[in-house]
Amino acid sequence: MEGRHKLHSGLRLWEFPDQYVIEPTDGSSASCLDISRLDGSMKLIDQVAECNSLRVPKIRSIFGVVGMLKLLAGSYLVVVTESESVGSFLGHPIFKINSLKFLPCDHSLENSHEEQKKMETDFSRLLSVAERTTGLYFSYEINLTLTAQRLHDLGDESKLLPLWRQAEPRFLWNNYMLEVLIENKLDQFLLPTIFLNPASRFHSFQTAIGRDIVDITLIARRCSRRNGTRMWRRGADPDGYVANFVETEQIVRMNGYTSSFVQVRGSMPFMWEQIVDLTYKPKFEIVQPEEAARIAERHFLGVRKKYGSVLAVDLVNKHGGEGRLSERFAGAMQHITGDDVRYLHFDFHHICGHIHFERLAILYEQMEDFLEKNGYFLFNEKGEKMKEQLGIVRTNCIDCLDRTNSMIGRNMLEFQLKRIGVFGAEEAISSHKNFDECYKILWANHGDDISIQYSGTPALKGDFVRYGQRTVQGVLQDGWNALARYYLNNFADGTKQDAIDLVQGHYIVAVSRDMAPVPRKGGLEAVANFPVALMVILISFWFATMSVKQVGSSYKHLFFSFVWAGISVAVAALVRANGRIFCSRPCLHKPRS
Repeated sequence: MEGRHKLHSGLRLWEFPDQYVIEPTDGSSASCLDISRLDGSMKLIDQVAECNSLRVPKIRSIFGVVGMLKLLAGSYLVVVTESESVGSFLGHPIFKINSLKFLPCDHSLENSHEEQKKMETDFSRLLSVAERTTGLYFSYEINLTLTAQRLHDLGDESKLLPLWRQAEPRFLWNNYMLEVLIENKLDQFLLPTIFLNPASRFHSFQTAIGRDIVDITLIARRCSRRNGTRMWRRGADPDGYVANFVETEQIVRMNGYTSSFVQVRGSMPFMWEQIVDLTYKPKFEIVQPEEAARIAERHFLGVRKKYGSVLAVDLVNKHGGEGRLSERFAGAMQHITGDDVRYLHFDFHHICGHIHFERLAILYEQMEDFLEKNGYFLFNEKGEKMKEQLGIVRTNCIDCLDRTNSMIGRNMLEFQLKRIGVFGAEEAISSHKNFDECYKILWANHGDDISIQYSGTPALKGDFVRYGQRTVQGVLQDGWNALARYYLNNFADGTKQDAIDLVQGHYIVAVSRDMAPVPRKGGLEAVANFPVALMVILISFWFATMSVKQVGSSYKHLFFSFVWAGISVAVAALVRANGRIFCSRPCLHKPRS
């Protein structure tokens, strides 16, 4: 990359009472970045000003500038305070962000009225949630938002651009927060950050096959356009961007050859939702069903533009609430399918049940011709393209994604290894025990990480991906994860969703000083929370049970058993009817267009 656009790989932050100064420490003679703590304005300066007894700075090392965020009463500088090297992507180092910090430029808050100060406090709490975001990665040298094929196809002029300009906006987590720095032309300080697998290490392994060393890497890029948590982000928006859209790239490197295979997943591409109401599985609601075909068409237009031909694989049930979604999806696809878009329904639960996942071979037979036709990407040690991927498998379902994706990835990897010459015509991954075990663990960890980002817990039925069968420990772990998901979905993810929307610019905070006060919670809403409600229900249920046991001795106990049972039902109904009381979600303003 050209020197004037090269990212600073070492920085020192000077925190003065009236300014932040970011000084490059990577050996370059570049200018320092000066950010005012009075109004958030920024400029380049030649060097750090001298310190004195009145301006004693706090000094710390940082690893990148993620951006600036404007709230009600000032701006916040966002920096990486801790990171670690976790692996490489196409030979370039990758770093995981272990700690983010939102540093306030908020002296203007002193002149704000009381209501603004209260709201700013609410927003500050959301930033504290955002600071705990896991799964953020960066590289100083290579654009992580592009697949190996798209990086290879970049023109010479594009390769000279700063990393943020090469980036695919869909996968740039801090796209919104970089806007102020971009306006100030601070390319060397702009650190593109991407939402990848939130693991303590990068997903890759090496294995020996004969004398050949094969390096396998799995990288998943999460789209930031409709990012969010499990129950709070479902379906698509009017522009066709879907929830939980993830691009998974499987890369194999050996003897100078590099090959990659890409598949994508996402929510069903029309407007639908699940309203959190304290039931274990809230009802699916289709929103604006008359718009389903148009929104799905927009979605697949975008997918075709990025990836080529599309095979849309629908894995949901044909009955119940899921059945209504599947029926709507199939109806919308009737207007879209053609030479470039195919639709395939596979009722995963009906065909595979809870244990017969080997029946996924039936699904593979139905998509095999598409996979062979559209292939994978391959280039040699000279950088010459030998083969390119012409299409994509786009999978959706409610809860059985990774078993399908890992099956597709496994079969394509065997094609790649045969093409390179590592495998013979009849050889398979299962022929090599160590390779097989490492590959299963690779995909199981991948599934867990994607699930943790979305639902807060590891994936369900992950024991099958790891071991090829269900285990007692796996069933017990699924039970625990299901309970954890219930709690998080109802009582934690609402606030987390607000934090995501705030830092990614899905909602812009209103800055008018004449803003009407936000209603504060009062009465029952001021004290209601999940632990209190649960305690009341359990105590009432216990008294009801005790009263029932005493019914034989006195009809008075029968009366009291009905009273306590009624209290239990009433509290449960109240909680269910107004579940958001217990989410404590500060109110955001003004949706971003």
